Amino acid sequence: MTQQTSPDEVARIFDAEVRDAGDAPFEPSWNVAPTDPVTVVLQRDDGRAVERHRWGLVPPWAKAVKEGARNINARAEGIAESPTFRTSFRKRRCIIPADGFYEWQRTGGKRRQPWYLAPDTDDAVLALAGLWSVWKDPVSGVWVPSTTVITTDANDDLATLHDRMPVLLPQDAWAAWLDPEVQDQGLLLSFLRPAPDGVLEMHAVSTRVNDVRNDGPELIEALAEGDADDAGAGDRPAAEEPARSTGAGTGRRRAAQADTEGQGTLFD
Repeated sequence: MTQQTSPDEVARIFDAEVRDAGDAPFEPSWNVAPTDPVTVVLQRDDGRAVERHRWGLVPPWAKAVKEGARNINARAEGIAESPTFRTSFRKRRCIIPADGFYEWQRTGGKRRQPWYLAPDTDDAVLALAGLWSVWKDPVSGVWVPSTTVITTDANDDLATLHDRMPVLLPQDAWAAWLDPEVQDQGLLLSFLRPAPDGVLEMHAVSTRVNDVRNDGPELIEALAEGDADDAGAGDRPAAEEPARSTGAGTGRRRAAQADTEGQGTLFD
């Protein structure tokens, strides 16, 4: 995903207060990877807060923080019963504000063409539905806040790339989603549906995004026509069998593979 919007602007958008970022101060990123710190919006007892959490939810019983790398996503299906996510779903829900996110289209063999998806208006951010938790390092005693992105079935637009997508919360759902006092499971689950078609702009981008060491605004620039790997840059790809994840959490950190091979999805 990408997060360029400053915490102060996020606080304005979501009517929240910026809290101390601790060891994870904000820096804009056009290539956020699992285990990186991300900006989140959540509701605490003393008000709505903007904080920085590790991407990849670390459950309280984990023996090491690295166990969170497998939990960068929480599937909407079964989330209320999942041992890993059910407590957070009940009382620790959050929003991950993103300026956009990437998906990869299989274009033949091992080749994957990255695509960038963003709001169809320039002044908007995406409100990704998430969960958060805190974990205490048994050695250092340090508390580590962490988060996960909830995913659901892809809408028709995104299904041309992959069969899953992050849940995008409309503004009228923000208050109920963030409020830990809201316990209506039916209401909460009703938010976890595919976004309407037409709310995202999408275009092919350079395979440089496949390497997490690359970062910068050039990563989200649309490729010139004919530059994409058989995807038809600038045009929506034809529907095809969706690509499956190569492993949540660890795939992006294995950044040494060739650019043309690409990555698996970050939202499965």
